[in-house]
Amino acid sequence: MVTNKDEDRLEPQDIENIFKEETSLTFQKFSIDDAWNLGCLLRGEAISRGHSIAIEISLGEQRVFHTSLRGTSAHNNKWIERKKATAREWGCSSYLVGLRFPIFDPPYSLETAPWMDVKRYSGSGGSVPILISDTGIVGTVTVSGLRHDIDHAFVVEGLKKYREIQGEINP
Repeated sequence: MVTNKDEDRLEPQDIENIFKEETSLTFQKFSIDDAWNLGCLLRGEAISRGHSIAIEISLGEQRVFHTSLRGTSAHNNKWIERKKATAREWGCSSYLVGLRFPIFDPPYSLETAPWMDVKRYSGSGGSVPILISDTGIVGTVTVSGLRHDIDHAFVVEGLKKYREIQGEINP
């Protein structure tokens, strides 16, 4: 996972690696029970690390898991909605959209582009699509509460771990 405080120093290859990593997190199937189990895994991991985050997993338009840990507020839920809308709109993580936007639409970031609704979308990391082979995106996993690249890394690590538990990939 590529994370960097100064994301301006990310090279195009770093961005490509983030894209490849995301697309490698494809499941054969993902049910409401999987959403619950993944959510509980993420919650346990957040507690063990002392993270103050909110976690949401949605399948389609349905929120199937949500938890807010000590130290969060309703504002985290607003961030979740913006990040989730971004991942759904662009079909990749909100982090990747935020990194790519200035490349595809210079000199703008998602938040400074005059044609974007910043109350609805955010190029901040933390929302990753749930991908099913031969189907595509069926939902999102979104967290809010940490620095946005760490939010992204936390979700990716959780998806990798859950895939390993499910036998989807070798550890």
